[in-house]
Amino acid sequence: MSDDPGNAYRVTTAPAPAMLEDGISYNRAAIVSNAGPCPMSATTSQRGAAREAPRRWTRTAAVEIPTLLLLVLCYGGWLAITYAYGRWPLWIVAPIGAVLLTLHSSLQHEILHDHPTRWPALNRMLGMVPLSFWLPYERYKQTHLVHHTDARITDPLDDPESFYWTPEDLARMQPLVRVFLSLQQTLPGRLVVGSFWRIANFWRHELIKLWRNQERIRLVWLEHLLWCVPVIVWVTVVCHMPLWLYVVALVLPSNAILLVRSFAEHRASAEPRHRTAIVERSWILGPLYLFNNLHSLHHEAPRVPWYEYNARYRLARDRLIAENGGLLYVTYFDVARRFMFRPHDTLPHPTGRVPSRQPS
Repeated sequence: MSDDPGNAYRVTTAPAPAMLEDGISYNRAAIVSNAGPCPMSATTSQRGAAREAPRRWTRTAAVEIPTLLLLVLCYGGWLAITYAYGRWPLWIVAPIGAVLLTLHSSLQHEILHDHPTRWPALNRMLGMVPLSFWLPYERYKQTHLVHHTDARITDPLDDPESFYWTPEDLARMQPLVRVFLSLQQTLPGRLVVGSFWRIANFWRHELIKLWRNQERIRLVWLEHLLWCVPVIVWVTVVCHMPLWLYVVALVLPSNAILLVRSFAEHRASAEPRHRTAIVERSWILGPLYLFNNLHSLHHEAPRVPWYEYNARYRLARDRLIAENGGLLYVTYFDVARRFMFRPHDTLPHPTGRVPSRQPS
């Protein structure tokens, strides 16, 4: 999920609350702890419009039919493939199930950005079903919208999805913990170690919040657990699949697939727009991520529906690449080639924290 909560969940002294774009109050420190091979030809006026008013891109339809159809396909496919357990071999059920859970997470990400309808209560109902169990939808929404404070992206404390740490936090860590964190700086380490680490680290900090009942979190988790009941009943009673097998064979592999996307999508830089990457020509994983691989475009216009991303990216490609400082990968094979054995970046943030910009 890069939307990937639990990546670097930390707790520190709380500053004053702020407000998100949609009016949700949050407290940063309390939470902290494809395109084709070349751009489509476009007229000068089209390119000018893409350069001049990128943030005017908003949802154009009251109901986004393609997203609703994809939700039906995702939930229906999940019901079918889990029901096939015991009838089909596990080597077929598990990969298809993991892919569907990955798609479900991508759809939850789409929904928390006010898709696919103009009615928030309906959108919430569409995204609440916890097929992967471990992450409550409301916690995902709260942390991910904080992550969209672009000026603070990659900050070890202000960005809940940052993989960076402050030098002070690193100095306090046990050596073994630093080893596990260092392993996750390569792509294989992120997929193997990170799949477990992400969940365990998220739950550890959620337990602290539950004990203190911070941010009314007990109500969030109570609702989440109630939603888990029908999913567990379906998997274990109807489909006769052991719960541990569902987690090991479907949930954890799905988590690993999501970590491929988030691995290199952000990188520390003095310039905010330079911190968000683009992975283009990803016609295998890109559709599974609902083209969130075009991550600079997503951060610029999160309310654009996924099925419009490629057309808009082709129009704005040159500008987006110029604005993100050329932080571009050509498919996820390129990411793997660069970071299979080499770390993506250092554990400590290069400047300790993202510097606060003074008003000019």
